[in-house]
Amino acid sequence: MTRRRTGSGPDLFTEQGRQDRERAAPLPWRLRPRTLEELEGQEALTGPDGILRVMVEEGRVRPALFYGPPGTGKTSAAEIVARAARQAFVRLSAVEATVTDLRQVVAAARERWELEGRGTVLFIDEIHRFTRVQQDALLPHVEDGTVALIGATSENPWVSVEPALLSRVLPVRFRPLDPAAVAAVLERAWARRAEWLPGEVERDPALPAAIAARAGGDARLALTILERVADRARRRRPPRLTLEDLEQVWQEAPHYHDRAGDAHYDLISAYIKSIRGSDPDAALYWLGRMLAGGEDPRFIVRRILVHAAEDIGLADPLGLVVAQAAWTALEAVGLPEARIPIAMATVYLATAPKSNSVVAALERMDEAVKRHPAAPVPDFLRRPGLGGDGSYRYPHTAPGHFLPDPHLPPELEGLELYQPSAEGAEAAVAERLAAWRAARARDQARRAGPAAATEEEG
Repeated sequence: MTRRRTGSGPDLFTEQGRQDRERAAPLPWRLRPRTLEELEGQEALTGPDGILRVMVEEGRVRPALFYGPPGTGKTSAAEIVARAARQAFVRLSAVEATVTDLRQVVAAARERWELEGRGTVLFIDEIHRFTRVQQDALLPHVEDGTVALIGATSENPWVSVEPALLSRVLPVRFRPLDPAAVAAVLERAWARRAEWLPGEVERDPALPAAIAARAGGDARLALTILERVADRARRRRPPRLTLEDLEQVWQEAPHYHDRAGDAHYDLISAYIKSIRGSDPDAALYWLGRMLAGGEDPRFIVRRILVHAAEDIGLADPLGLVVAQAAWTALEAVGLPEARIPIAMATVYLATAPKSNSVVAALERMDEAVKRHPAAPVPDFLRRPGLGGDGSYRYPHTAPGHFLPDPHLPPELEGLELYQPSAEGAEAAVAERLAAWRAARARDQARRAGPAAATEEEG
């Protein structure tokens, strides 16, 4: 059966308009990758066994969710695999698209299958911005193959995308480009400069590396910077792109950050692990990255408070005091002045002795409560007149303010939940506690002695 094609091809005026629009488009659009070989920095995806390579060679598009920072090639990759599979490519922005738009695309995709015998790749940019209703509207059409969905997001998909949709797509991670990959993109752009930069133009040989250092792994931003540098340089005679031009149009590297995505969680994880690892230099670097990226300083200091107790603990109890002081200072003066006490707390905790004995004790506590959920309170610990037998002894009347009396139910005597470390101030705690526990063990043996002897005689 011969399928008829729908619609007519573009006329001369439409084609001329398209060409004019292409010439007027920003440089990143004009030089976007057309093949996997031009997709720099994603070798894990484009290599022999990479998922993108498999899709292109098989000519089959799998429903996927491309996630990663801006400017890493997500949109271009979707276009490349759609072109290799000879499927129609429809692009929607989740910022603008409605459920009605989705229904229209699905209806056209269904008609395309029936009349042309080819599928449709539906690319939805910033898919995390879709509401739950909009994401749910996609499910049956992704499920039955009416459209091959490729979503793109710069957010953490496991946080921002509905589980029902996630279960129907393959998550594909795009990593930030390293400086060498960004420089390769810039070199390719320079080799094709006749397409976007008229006339004879020279450049400083160090320019690609300098731009790459400022681009933060974002190829689109790197090309944007290059275009701005070229706009400034070609006003001179002879035109030459220099490092001075770069300094004038772009001074700082970008600080990509978000409060719900990978950057948010990865940076705070690196920060806390640097404190735990006693590396103040690394901890300060990650702190600086978060502050420069606009992270909420209260979030940072709340984590400092938690980890002062979790990772420093009783090895240096003042760590928690210093962390609380950072919080107080932040609330009192705000940024930028509070950067100083926050940095002070960071360095103090990173250089303090470490102990997680309290956290370990909590884990043992939870297990003990699970195994013995209803052990009765011994009579001598209960309130007098309400079941207590009045035999409780007051420790402050004893030498050293200590008595070896038990404080656990008989079946739990000898239970040791807290195991102090030998670090910092906790070493003295360990020594003191060892003496107390030994005294309690001797007292327990003394109290058990007559009963044990009676049992042996029996």
